[in-house]
Amino acid sequence: MSSTGSTYGDIHRYEPARESTAAAIAIVLLTIIEVVFVFLFTFGFVSGWGLTDTGNMFLGGVLAVIFVDLAFILALYRKEFLPDVMIVKKRRRKWEDLYVREEDVDGVTLGDGAWDQVKRAVYPYYKR
Repeated sequence: MSSTGSTYGDIHRYEPARESTAAAIAIVLLTIIEVVFVFLFTFGFVSGWGLTDTGNMFLGGVLAVIFVDLAFILALYRKEFLPDVMIVKKRRRKWEDLYVREEDVDGVTLGDGAWDQVKRAVYPYYKR
């Protein structure tokens, strides 16, 4: 679904999510695996596995698996269950983003001496 509106905030393109059953089942299975690894990490942490060298590496590996599994869950959810929406945004000139006028890009000399020649463009984010 596309619209021809060009005003700020109009939806330019909207594609609904696929919402496949296979993705939902995969998310549920990955969530169960996530809970098992979180329980394993918590049990190992409370039991003191981290006090030995190999136990510390094992807990680090389990923690890495937890975050990788979470990344797969979030990627599947984003791809399969969130719609693809593109809205019209206001196009700005380069100078408006810096809050500096085009003629002031080289800065403003504040003094005459070598130490007094401070340019305003060094810190261009000032309020108008």
